[in-house]
Amino acid sequence: MDFASSEERTRPHPTEITSAKIVVAGGFGVGKTTLVGAVSEIEPLTTEAVMTVAGQGIDDASKVPEKGSTTVAMDFGRITMADDLILYLFGTPGQTRFWFMWDELIRGAVGAAVLVDTRRLTDAFAPLDYFENRHLPYLVAVNCFDGAPRYEPEEVREALAIPARVPLIMCDARHRDSVKTVLIGVVEHAMATLVTEQERATPVG
Repeated sequence: MDFASSEERTRPHPTEITSAKIVVAGGFGVGKTTLVGAVSEIEPLTTEAVMTVAGQGIDDASKVPEKGSTTVAMDFGRITMADDLILYLFGTPGQTRFWFMWDELIRGAVGAAVLVDTRRLTDAFAPLDYFENRHLPYLVAVNCFDGAPRYEPEEVREALAIPARVPLIMCDARHRDSVKTVLIGVVEHAMATLVTEQERATPVG
């Protein structure tokens, strides 16, 4: 016998909240910390350290002369995208000498956004190769810096040999709405990739 009152039976169930981890990656000075900070609804956790002469000859800051600090471990932020979806953002360190941390940071992630700076396109090859080899769904977000060369998306895709299956969008890491578009793109691409993999794994007939 159902002893629940009519009020209890008609009361809507609390929405089940889903959380997902997204990695924000890219080379040195491409705007990862800025992106996380622009959209996080909590005070972002950053591990910024002041750049010193010790990094000279290792970190090329010639194209980002205004950069006086750098991420040495990770950036962390959180954003509620919907009543039932919370995204946790993990920004990677950009310098290659800290890339040993990337394997830990991507653990459990549903996807990644790889930021690209058109002033230093060659810096994007290594991060792109990294995610291709890890088979983690990712998209490429071209961060439109003030004064940076402007290219059409397909020109960037061709220059970096980005596969057609990988989404590529233009963005401004300083603006919340632009960053949200990037994050939505990562989630949608990750879901589409999962569906495709499931369909391939399902026996025909």
